Amino acid sequence: MDKFNRTSRLSRLSEKVILYQSDTTVGFSSQDAKKLQKIKSRDPSKAFIKIFKDLKTLNMLGLRVPYKYKNTLRRSKKSSFVVKNIAFRVVNNPINSQTLRDIPWHYSTSANESGKNFNLDFCEEKADIIIQNKDGLRELNSSSLYKLNHTKRKKIR
Repeated sequence: MDKFNRTSRLSRLSEKVILYQSDTTVGFSSQDAKKLQKIKSRDPSKAFIKIFKDLKTLNMLGLRVPYKYKNTLRRSKKSSFVVKNIAFRVVNNPINSQTLRDIPWHYSTSANESGKNFNLDFCEEKADIIIQNKDGLRELNSSSLYKLNHTKRKKIR
């Protein structure tokens, strides 16, 4: 596990797996999807949710949200969306870690083995960096997931 106080080492974060308490549940985060697949023993065909720190970053990557749902996306809390088979979330609330605030986007998944419940020992063993507040890490409900297209919105979970 790496411990550091300066942001000058952030260039290496794209290679790291971070364990943190999100606004919904405990999650693994990384910019390397293959590392996350290996940790979770997950089917490679199953995609991860991409977390963006703001709408500007989402737009810069060329993902266009149907105009009809732009306000929904902007005002959403604890919701993930699928547009053209790309799953994403925009997390506007600041996470209490400078490490995560400086990353423009990352892949995210729940912190457990595929099909199993949260196990702190497993998570601490697999994570390179652990970000924890005074409340600790605890499993909560996952975000709602909606599929959007130009005509309708469908709730998936």
